[in-house]
Amino acid sequence: MYCIELKDESDTLKLGQLLGESLKQAAAPLSVVFLKGDLGMGKTTLCRGLLGAFDYNGAVKSPTYTLVEEYALVGHTLYHFDIYRLGDPEELEYMGIRDFLCAGEAPVTCIIEWPEKGRGVLPSPDLEIVFGLSGEGRQVELHMRQSLQQSWSDSFLAACKGAFKSAEHVSGQL
Repeated sequence: MYCIELKDESDTLKLGQLLGESLKQAAAPLSVVFLKGDLGMGKTTLCRGLLGAFDYNGAVKSPTYTLVEEYALVGHTLYHFDIYRLGDPEELEYMGIRDFLCAGEAPVTCIIEWPEKGRGVLPSPDLEIVFGLSGEGRQVELHMRQSLQQSWSDSFLAACKGAFKSAEHVSGQL
């Protein structure tokens, strides 16, 4: 696990940008990222930064009511889910979650907010980002799936260490 202190919104956007750049360079067929944290912690802001790495300039809104927003990017597809409003994980099956979690012609990234609402249906994430309060800012914990090491995670973690003085390895993997 790695911990990073985010002082403000620009740090959250920067973290998203670094993640997006790593995903873009790696071009993995399918990447699943879980975002955990209370309302207003910066999950959608991080997604906005990630999309910026793909030169996306349109509006980025939380898919709280639509459940999923699709972004067809140059050479990549990103699905941003917010499943906070689900009453039962099985509802993911009704919305066709398996279709979203398939590699396509272009690499696919699924960003999932409130993944605990999909427990038992969602696959294990490649990366889990947990947001918490830290003074005036935020602290994020990055949990990488062990099998992801030596893939895009190495470049992402190296970029985080270079960009955030507070980035530190604490322990373990997913």
